[in-house]
Amino acid sequence: MLGLWHVLGESERAQVATPSRHQVAELPPTAVRVTEHRLHAVSCPECAAPTRAELPPVVPRSAFGPRLQAAVVTLAVRNRVSRRDTIELARELFGVELATGSVDAIIQRAGEALAAPHTRLEQQLKRAPVVNIDETGWKTAGASRTLWGALTRTCAVFRIAAGRSGFEARTLLGERFAGIVCSDRWGGYDYLDASQRQLCWAHLVRDFTAHSEGMAEQKKFGDAGVRIARDLFAVWNTYQADGDRAQLQAQIAPLQATLRKLLEHAARKSPRTKYHRQFARNLLNRWPALWTFSHTDDVEPTNNHAERGLRGAVIYRKLSLGSQSDQDERTTERLLSASISCRLRQQSLFAYLTQALTAHARGDPIPTLS
Repeated sequence: MLGLWHVLGESERAQVATPSRHQVAELPPTAVRVTEHRLHAVSCPECAAPTRAELPPVVPRSAFGPRLQAAVVTLAVRNRVSRRDTIELARELFGVELATGSVDAIIQRAGEALAAPHTRLEQQLKRAPVVNIDETGWKTAGASRTLWGALTRTCAVFRIAAGRSGFEARTLLGERFAGIVCSDRWGGYDYLDASQRQLCWAHLVRDFTAHSEGMAEQKKFGDAGVRIARDLFAVWNTYQADGDRAQLQAQIAPLQATLRKLLEHAARKSPRTKYHRQFARNLLNRWPALWTFSHTDDVEPTNNHAERGLRGAVIYRKLSLGSQSDQDERTTERLLSASISCRLRQQSLFAYLTQALTAHARGDPIPTLS
């Protein structure tokens, strides 16, 4: 064995000498630490007026500390755990007894703490160069509402509104929004100039596919549209790999010409085009919005960024059946905005909520998310 050791090279010797490693991750016993503050009271011997000690300003007035509250809120908004399941988890994981009313009060308190950060997120959104936006249905006390979600690369703003009109879009983005809006073809965004928009090609693929399932001219139109979209995504994937925008524009140009010819033919008034005529005219009216991604940085040909951001909110709606009051709407908006913004910034939601709830309890400025 000694002779073999001398024969081995230096790297081989180091390999033999290095011990193998085996790591085991384990949780320590977890229990909530209860701190009791005893506030003594005395009476004045002269006038008998009672005087009681006051809590230090750093002590929360709530019966629960900021880390426990942050854990409860994280379970509710990020993991979409129900109130009753939160009680069970708190008992099993932390050894603390909570009531459903306490859980709800903690969530409402977090919503109050996030009022100022949410306002700053709204201001940041209105100055953003590119925004992805989408909307979906919502319920408040059983009544129909609309949940709007607007996302940049580093922040998200959610708003529950009365409907899906252009007024709501302007309220969210601001009257003087100067950036690019990536969205579907919903008419609520038509107040923006077409040069300020990017239509989602993933939605267009679905539209063209629906037409391809028709008959005669409609089927030909749909098949041609699907082929153009497939070629467009192939060009985009190449650009994603090499970053050559000049080549992207050169490869997009013939697709633009082919699509233009297809749409102009379909937009003519003819019995053969009656099923897809309006769709073709709709795209021609928004023609610049089809190609913004080809010449503007940070703009993609799909609206997947907004749809991914809304996915968690949709699941939250299905599990909770929406909200029950105007105050609950504001709380939901703020918590969803904080949750998705933290995810976009690769920031811990639990850590941020701990800081925000601590500052709120002390009356200090709430840490920003923007």
